[in-house]
Amino acid sequence: MEKVVNMSHWRRKLVLWMIMVIQLSLFRSVSSTEIHARKLLKDNDINTKDVRLHISDRQVIIDNGLVEVTIENPSGYLIGIKYKEMENVLERRNHNSNRGYWDIVWDDDAYDKYIVRRGISGVYMYGIFERQKDFPEAHMYQIRIAFKLKEDKFRFMAISDTIQRVMPQSEDRVKGHSKPLDFKEAVLLTNPSNPNLKGEVDDKYQYSTENKDNKLNGWISDHDAVGFWIMTPSNEFRTGGPHKQDLTSHVGPTALSMFVSTHYTGTEIDTFYKEGEAWKKVFGPVLIYLNSASSKDDDHRKILWNDAQRQLSEEIESWPYNFTRSEDFPHSQQRGQVNGQLLVQDRYMDKQLMQAKSAFVGLGPPGEVDSWQKEGKGYQFWTQTDKIGRFNIKNVRPGVYNLYAWVHGFIGSYKLDLNITIQPGNKIELGTLIYDPPRNGPTLWEIGIPDRTAAEFFIPEPYPQYVNSITNDGADKFRQYGLWDRYSNIYRDSDLVYTVGASNYSKDWFFAHVPRYRPTTWQIKYNLQDVNNRGTYTLQMAIAAASFAEVEVRFNDPNSDRPHFTTRRIGYDNAVPRHGIHGLYRLYSIEVPGYRFRKGSNTIYLTQTRSDNPFEAVMYDYIRLEGPNSLND
Repeated sequence: MEKVVNMSHWRRKLVLWMIMVIQLSLFRSVSSTEIHARKLLKDNDINTKDVRLHISDRQVIIDNGLVEVTIENPSGYLIGIKYKEMENVLERRNHNSNRGYWDIVWDDDAYDKYIVRRGISGVYMYGIFERQKDFPEAHMYQIRIAFKLKEDKFRFMAISDTIQRVMPQSEDRVKGHSKPLDFKEAVLLTNPSNPNLKGEVDDKYQYSTENKDNKLNGWISDHDAVGFWIMTPSNEFRTGGPHKQDLTSHVGPTALSMFVSTHYTGTEIDTFYKEGEAWKKVFGPVLIYLNSASSKDDDHRKILWNDAQRQLSEEIESWPYNFTRSEDFPHSQQRGQVNGQLLVQDRYMDKQLMQAKSAFVGLGPPGEVDSWQKEGKGYQFWTQTDKIGRFNIKNVRPGVYNLYAWVHGFIGSYKLDLNITIQPGNKIELGTLIYDPPRNGPTLWEIGIPDRTAAEFFIPEPYPQYVNSITNDGADKFRQYGLWDRYSNIYRDSDLVYTVGASNYSKDWFFAHVPRYRPTTWQIKYNLQDVNNRGTYTLQMAIAAASFAEVEVRFNDPNSDRPHFTTRRIGYDNAVPRHGIHGLYRLYSIEVPGYRFRKGSNTIYLTQTRSDNPFEAVMYDYIRLEGPNSLND
């Protein structure tokens, strides 16, 4: 039974001392001044050359002449940010606890939120969370920083070069202005305040992105030509690795910096803390950056976005920051690095070793192969290899790690069977590492690309009544609402049939194996010129996402009571209704005796058995049939 965990069980040093870094941020950076603001019992003023700090019993005010931050004392709520002519960029109609805050979500028996405040133009925010051994067990599903901006000002949202738009207002999502859709976060705008948005879908998950790309998001006030941005220069403190997807900005206007969540993984990501389990972690720093342009410039949005990108580049270059004065955040000279080269050995593809080009290589807490996908407590450090497979993982915090990798174009994952201990200032040379991807025989046929996503498969056009114009770009097409429902529309009379050699997976393989209020069975038809009845064949089935689904596999007999193989029920990632093109990666190497096949025409039947709702589905990454081993060791 879960126990209630109160604030005394989680020590947030942020509550006791708020580390503020104030710097000029009008299109140029200047020297910064660090202020350690401690809770005081009486009024006190601290003045430096650039910053004035005033602390009273009820408020902490920091003013550098350009921006003024007001923090409620002693709660730590950020209640006001003054910038340029804007008295407060945060929504003053909201309660003090709902403007700018640290948001921590626990299990049902615990408090919903613990909030720690900071932040404004050139303000860096980070939190240190600590759990002692005598604390009771608990789940911690979510940690993030959230800002609720002034709604009558900030209407334009930007999260990438292509995803930028004027957004609906919060009132547009309520009854009378919108229609609820099948998934609870999605609405159809029927009578929005901006008539140009009528008939579009709004859903915060349409703006999700992967950790590796989730570095900059924010809002623009067109009237004031002011931008509000959240910048994340490093992913070392985020969970789930570089490909975990998470929220960015959405209607509110709300701007988020996500650290821990179960989005696109479900409860398989490890957020459970056992009784007696000690834990400590630094989240951040992240930068809250405000900038401005001339309101007379017709392209002020572009100016603000480009400047935000410039500032982000400077932050990335400056990581790890040297201005923090906490022993829990090591500076660059207190960190280490790991170098090496990754090659691939697959003798059925090439007799020579192959270079692992643009492979993802990372250090994470010790675990099993691919455990980094579900890792929710420690630090991870990732990079990509160059053209010849070389990698350099820099600025690694001291600790014990395993090295993990995966290579585009090859199934499975690599793990070095060696614990790597990072000490301050050390440089570890691993030399050449060889990845042997799963392979039992020659390729007879294949469907898709081993890239851990379903992006290469057929993604249909959305229903006209459910379009979000911002996600019409080809790379973001999968983010449209209701695509799962197009399956029953396209395959009205029977389920998908794919013929090897005739079908094209980009046109004929639907991106998600969904039910149609009953189980659905897909067929793969193919010919074998010869069959080795005594040999063992292998079906390599890589799955990119799964949500309360089960795939049963049958060979040439669709009516057999027992399948040759079943995944059993797998997945909680909800990638289909949340407009993701992948969730957690899974690989099944299914061995099949030769007598299951026949010379000439053959059929594999893939049945997705779960059909309680339309979101019980899988996305395939890649499927390959291998013949018996034909190489001499």
